[in-house]
Amino acid sequence: MALPILSPSAGWRRWLGIAIFVTSMTPLASAQEAILEGERFHPEVGTRGMVATSHFLASQVARDVLANGGNAVDAAVTAGFALAVTQPRSGNIGGGGFMLISDENSGKVIAIDYREKAPSAAHETMFQNEQGEAVSELSRYTHNASGVPGTVAGLALALERYGTLSLAEALAPAIRLAEDGFVVPQRFVEGIRETRERLEKWESTRKIFFKPDGSLYQAGDTFRQPDLAATLRRIAERGPREFYEGETARLIAAEMQRHDGLMTLEDLANYQPALREPSHGTYRGYDVYAMSPPSSGGAHIVQMLNILEGYDIGAMGFNSAAAIHVMAEAMKRAYADRSQYLGDTDFVDVPLAGITSKGYAEELRSQIRMDAATPSESIAPGNPLPYESNETTHFSIADGNGLAVSNTYTINFSYGSGIVVDGAGFLLNNEMDDFSAKPGVPNAYGLIGGEANKVEPNKRMLSSMTPTIVKKDGKNFLVTGSPGGSRIITTTLQVLMNVIDHDMNIQTAVSVPRIHHQWLPDEIRIEQGISPDTIALLEALGHTVSRQDAMGAAQSIMIDNGIYYGGADPRRSTSSAIGL
Repeated sequence: MALPILSPSAGWRRWLGIAIFVTSMTPLASAQEAILEGERFHPEVGTRGMVATSHFLASQVARDVLANGGNAVDAAVTAGFALAVTQPRSGNIGGGGFMLISDENSGKVIAIDYREKAPSAAHETMFQNEQGEAVSELSRYTHNASGVPGTVAGLALALERYGTLSLAEALAPAIRLAEDGFVVPQRFVEGIRETRERLEKWESTRKIFFKPDGSLYQAGDTFRQPDLAATLRRIAERGPREFYEGETARLIAAEMQRHDGLMTLEDLANYQPALREPSHGTYRGYDVYAMSPPSSGGAHIVQMLNILEGYDIGAMGFNSAAAIHVMAEAMKRAYADRSQYLGDTDFVDVPLAGITSKGYAEELRSQIRMDAATPSESIAPGNPLPYESNETTHFSIADGNGLAVSNTYTINFSYGSGIVVDGAGFLLNNEMDDFSAKPGVPNAYGLIGGEANKVEPNKRMLSSMTPTIVKKDGKNFLVTGSPGGSRIITTTLQVLMNVIDHDMNIQTAVSVPRIHHQWLPDEIRIEQGISPDTIALLEALGHTVSRQDAMGAAQSIMIDNGIYYGGADPRRSTSSAIGL
């Protein structure tokens, strides 16, 4: 028997603590079984749409929006604000991100850039000491670590232009979740415990994330956020500019002034999201759309796919030594180029046409040997110019009318800077660490940056966030993306390859083991599940192989012959895909 649809008007509060939603059997069941017979991993299935997010409560409220006649953008904005409540470690109104919207009816793919910006008083050496050395503490755990947040403006822009709900309607579930609270899962408890030292440093943070006696919340406790509820209610009543020019803006500015932060009321008032042209490429007959700069993800997804298109990846076999070898070699070269060329295109000229060209990929592919790894020290950024003519949350949503949304947003580290805006109830990001504090010095994810990504006033910092939509014959086919810092790009790459090259269903594609190489350090990072025999073959080719924790969490959707398949990544225990 199916559980009832948990709409806000139908006993929704009673179900806030439910972690698993049961899908009813439908006439589709027999067809589904035939399609998936013999599979080890089974996606969720829907006939009128699909939602895949990193938290089951956000998935449910987004699914309810679709069920009640809203479109994919309505559901995405509703999910985005709900995640800001239920998953404060990563989904948050104090951060920023990128949204891709694909409309089959118009044939358009729209990219919304709501990445954070540096305050107007920011300067190139602000995270260096008197000796000119980069000081990571300054760009990560202080008030100046925060860029001007873009989430509220970005989600509101998407809703205004492409949605059908009012902002108040989209915010209603998030407000209820913040006011009434939700039952804390174990992942929430572990996250607070792991970052306790950083969170306890700030009084404004302690009173939100710890009990009055200073103890930790435990799984099964109810977590309420009245200050955040009040902030969201103000935005619902007065519109998105309230965050940037109203009481919330004044609370942010006061928080900055108390702790020598650079962000001002003027910085907040001047913030605007931007509409961009998405990066576009083709791979084995599919059209691949991904985010353009200041995200590096789209350019390098296309670049790596262009290189790999010259190999018969499917014949090599999934995660064989040969396949991993050529993937790693492609990854090295893309990340080397990232270190030099990528930045905010409002400030620097990025050779996107060259980086994403088939000709440049052919030149890079010619450098790859099948019998030996290329040492990273011998790989410098290439020259794409002749070919010219950045803890994160991802969710994917598709409706039954040809609209699909891929959204990735973040506050950078888990719990961002660890600083809650006193009286407003949300965490500040520490995205300023995604700039190059000093050209050539790696950031927290080991990524090297250059002059193109140096700190400048009002500039957007480089990102690895890679919301991606793949189309086949003009129809939405794959909606994906992932969190994971520097590993976002390669996680998304592998989901695409798993579906297109290895013919996996979407749940299998997001569940199987992953690998990663980012040029420096010169090592292939692997998840558990790669064979020791494969590792030995890779080492014989000259690769250094390093076993790492799980990488990414690719909440994904595949659409095939009018059926929607949802893949919730098991790497996050609260992940959820729900179809209708």
